[in-house]
Amino acid sequence: MILYPAIDLKGGQCVRLVQGDMDRVTIYNPDPVAQARTWESAGFSWIHIVDLDGAVGGAPANAHAVRNILAQVRIPIQLGGGIRTRAQVEHWLKAGVSRVILGTAAVRDPDMVRASCAAFPGRIVLGLDTRGAYVAVDGWTELSDLPAVDLAREMEKAGVSAIIHTDIARDGTGNGPNLVETRALARAVGIPVIASGGVGSLEDLRAVRAASADGVSGVILGRALYDGRITPAQALAIAGE
Repeated sequence: MILYPAIDLKGGQCVRLVQGDMDRVTIYNPDPVAQARTWESAGFSWIHIVDLDGAVGGAPANAHAVRNILAQVRIPIQLGGGIRTRAQVEHWLKAGVSRVILGTAAVRDPDMVRASCAAFPGRIVLGLDTRGAYVAVDGWTELSDLPAVDLAREMEKAGVSAIIHTDIARDGTGNGPNLVETRALARAVGIPVIASGGVGSLEDLRAVRAASADGVSGVILGRALYDGRITPAQALAIAGE
């Protein structure tokens, strides 16, 4: 099980939201570079970065913070939020991002996703953000009429290397991830699926680890790490069990 500590960027700061609501924000660190270094020094092998302003606005908005993180840490980074064009995908991959996450673009411009997957095999990830059974777009502000499992299968054929599944209703709550839906998605495709949203305890991490039999390969950790309900050492120990 791979652990992905999250750095969500809003106004150049490291924050956490509740259920994607930009008005329900907690600032955890005004220095995202320092936070990235903390996750790296704790022993994590990846960092998950989301440009929240970019996701809502439709174009990267915290590029300076992302570039500073890239310059200061050595572990791989996956980046999402506001990336809508092939040029933006190429820019970030050349800048040092290991994987680009595409969500809204997968709904609005699937041909761009296919082209990006062909040009950069293994480096494009689908960000599948859901309310109920349907896909949300534009920083979770709008709900499409596209069933999540249909988009997952379509993007697997397009060539994405993995899927990050976030249940918006669970995100930031600490009430546990929606592993029923995440496991169902993982069984519906043949590529790894990463769980996201709601992890609040060590038991949640053990439940994600148990879901590996269905193809759930990892989990994104946010508020529980920042609040101290889960320490990096505890999370890494469970991942390594």
